[in-house]
Amino acid sequence: MTESGNSPKNTSKGTPNWLRRPAAMVSTGVLAGGAAVLHMSGPAYSVPALTVTGLALAALAFLVWTLGASGADDPAARMLRLAADDAPDGLLIAGDDGSFVYTNPAFHRLFHMAAAAGSGGKVESLDAIGRVLKGDEAAAAFQRLRSNAETGVGGRAEFSVSSGPPGTVEWRRLTVSPVAGGGALWRAEDITASREVDSVRREEEASLADFLDLLPVGFFSADGKGRILFANQILAGWLGVGPEEMVSRGLDEFIAGDDTGPGTAPQGGGVAEVTFRRRDAGTFKAWVVQSHAEDGGDGPAYSRSIVLPGADWQHQAGGSTDNGDSRPEIRLHWLFDEAPVGIVLLDLQGNIAECNRAFLKLVGLHPEVLIGQPFTDRVKKEDRGEISAALSKVVMGTARAAHMEARMPGPGGRELVTSLYASRLENALGELSGLAIHFIDTTEHKNLEVQFAQSQKMQAIGQLAGGVAHDFNNLLTAMIGFSDLLLTRHGPDDPSFADIQQIKQNANRATNLVRQLLAFSRQQTLAPVRLDITEAINELNSLLGRLIGEKIELNLEHGKDLMPVKADRGQFDQVVINLVVNARDAMPGGGQIIIRTSPFSLDASVQRGHDLMGAGNYVLIEVADTGVGIRKENMEKIFEPFFSTKEVGSGTGLGLSTVYGIVHQSGGFVFVDSAPGEGTTFSVYLPEYTEDAETEATAPAPAEPAAEAVPEGDLTGTGTVLLVEDEDAVRMFGARALRNKGYNVLEAENGEGALDVINATDENIDLIISDVVMPGMDGHTLVQLVRHELPDVKVILMSGYAEDVFRDEIDRDPSIQFLAKPFSLRQLASKVKDVMAG
Repeated sequence: MTESGNSPKNTSKGTPNWLRRPAAMVSTGVLAGGAAVLHMSGPAYSVPALTVTGLALAALAFLVWTLGASGADDPAARMLRLAADDAPDGLLIAGDDGSFVYTNPAFHRLFHMAAAAGSGGKVESLDAIGRVLKGDEAAAAFQRLRSNAETGVGGRAEFSVSSGPPGTVEWRRLTVSPVAGGGALWRAEDITASREVDSVRREEEASLADFLDLLPVGFFSADGKGRILFANQILAGWLGVGPEEMVSRGLDEFIAGDDTGPGTAPQGGGVAEVTFRRRDAGTFKAWVVQSHAEDGGDGPAYSRSIVLPGADWQHQAGGSTDNGDSRPEIRLHWLFDEAPVGIVLLDLQGNIAECNRAFLKLVGLHPEVLIGQPFTDRVKKEDRGEISAALSKVVMGTARAAHMEARMPGPGGRELVTSLYASRLENALGELSGLAIHFIDTTEHKNLEVQFAQSQKMQAIGQLAGGVAHDFNNLLTAMIGFSDLLLTRHGPDDPSFADIQQIKQNANRATNLVRQLLAFSRQQTLAPVRLDITEAINELNSLLGRLIGEKIELNLEHGKDLMPVKADRGQFDQVVINLVVNARDAMPGGGQIIIRTSPFSLDASVQRGHDLMGAGNYVLIEVADTGVGIRKENMEKIFEPFFSTKEVGSGTGLGLSTVYGIVHQSGGFVFVDSAPGEGTTFSVYLPEYTEDAETEATAPAPAEPAAEAVPEGDLTGTGTVLLVEDEDAVRMFGARALRNKGYNVLEAENGEGALDVINATDENIDLIISDVVMPGMDGHTLVQLVRHELPDVKVILMSGYAEDVFRDEIDRDPSIQFLAKPFSLRQLASKVKDVMAG
């Protein structure tokens, strides 16, 4: 990989020429190549408008790898490597034969199947990306993009990929920039959320366009000079012309004889009877109802006009306001009843005078229940004040119309989110007679917006928690390890023994807090097994009884015919314990806790809070209490790390966030229902497990061993071990510990340094212990390269993240073992001895 000749012999195969040039020359080439990309054009996959950010990320990835490959190790190079590794977009440098030369962790995450090592220790290539694309069209588009890159043409394309649970589809955008001398820079982005939002928006826009174009009345708009700006298909069909033929023509061309047209309507809009002329010279009379949009000058900017041929207008007597009849005097029942949006007519007291079929279908009620009742009763209490104030402004004339958003109860207990458009109704004398309110159901769109915002928020918090946990695991590894080294020299009779034990015990306590953070961020190691929920809860009964005390009654209500689930037994117990302890703390004066289980099935996906539950069969576990309940303002934050309603010092604020992370990592959902003074119910839904549903080809990851579970005995050994760790304290502890056990230890602080050590030593290396996440070359890439020269070397990868994060890499090479941080001296020595013996 470097020009010094110290890298393995086979690593240059497929490596672009520019990667073997001096660093200064290559850096200049990167900048020049990046500038050239901006001027690149080509067929459907060219990118004449690459963003500066995308170009900078691609150039940064290339520069980072160049600096790493050339051995640069100054602070600036280290910062650049960290920036590329921490970039949110996936970055890849591919050789001219398509082999992977460099990938950052984001690329592993976005294409974890493609970024993993292939069988036999070979470096993965671009062919692996094609294996996770969904459908022939995506595969063909990727092949065209790859072919263009090989001929020196950049571009980008969007693909659907198979990732996550069966049936889910995610989207990626790939941008490629060829580099002179061979090879290419690739950039991957996750565009799944934006594709979903765009899809919903397109459906809504198509629906609204359909409503207007196929409205069962004619509609047109004309500017101040009478030129037609728009006409719908219905009106064009009545006139015997196409809608496009009417645009830009004068309205008078379609008015018969001496009729002056709708311009005779009152100032600002109104109603007029007009005789229209068809293309075949026939005529028909129609009422035109219109309003004007003012341009700020003396005339209208454009009109909004509805054409009603042969409409039955009902004009009531002009003295209707004297007899107290405040219903609208002009009604078009056929237009009103058949409108595709909900319409409600209100009297001046705010009561519902009439509503159409679409509104009745929206709320799932009969007209007898609604007519004569206050409209605000149909709105949630939280929104009534705002809705009443907005309607009052329309009634008083302060505003001609109002647009609001309101939540309403819907059929089946659903909560509807609707956009309301309220406008004035006037009688033939121009006097206010009521209000007309139009409803558009925006529930699905709003739920998607809320779900997207919440998922982004929880993802950001999870990434922060996972990053903090990773850094703490490194610190705790050093603390626990050096404590163990001290204990080997200070026995129980030494005055310092008790102090050292206190340091180690508190470090172990900190380890549990870090595991809770990893649980929330869904990055902890799980060992899922087939689990009988009824049996598991029954075995916890005695422990739960001791936890809650004698003041609280615990009842178990098991459902019949429950299917098993697949979950980590220890983590499932942790979920139940955390929920029960939370319920206990909500009842300081005593009360009742009920743990209830039952089967639950969904025929179609359902929106619950911020989560979309997919269709399928679940096992429902409910933990209900009779405690003080949870206030509404706290419900949104209840699963966030470190959020607690308890007094300072009474808890860590990680109990419910741990529940959230464990349940979601197990493929389930957790929801909370509560109100102040009415108790709280937490509902956990776990997917049913059947043998037919099992798709994993490998055994689950073993649970992280506890310190006391490590077997006693002789842990000494012999052999040469290469220890690669960028954290100095962890490397120092590991090297001393293994030397004390009899091993010959070689040390390196990063992947590039490890290659130098291998090439510089004549000793036979038996085992490589490497951190996974390191600046520059990561541990798995190091192993891939070393296997070319040392195919039989044994490997242990260690990381502060969970083994599941690197599941694909480990599954593809069974000879790779994993050791989770933090670990003790005994755990390290035991793992090394087991691997060396194997």
